[in-house]
Amino acid sequence: MPATLSAKQASLRLIERLDEDVTFEDIIYELYFLQKVERGLKDVKEGRTLSHEEVRKEFEKWLS
Repeated sequence: MPATLSAKQASLRLIERLDEDVTFEDIIYELYFLQKVERGLKDVKEGRTLSHEEVRKEFEKWLS
């Protein structure tokens, strides 16, 4: 088995774990959430992160 799953394989595994009465909306949300988590983990692995201080400065800009 490959070290990482394809998007299709990961999607199928996720769907198989959901309850039988799940809605299409629930499935789409779970897939969206999984994609965002995977993107975030990739960003961390590739060093695309901000320090706590950098985030505070960004929030100050947005909130002023």
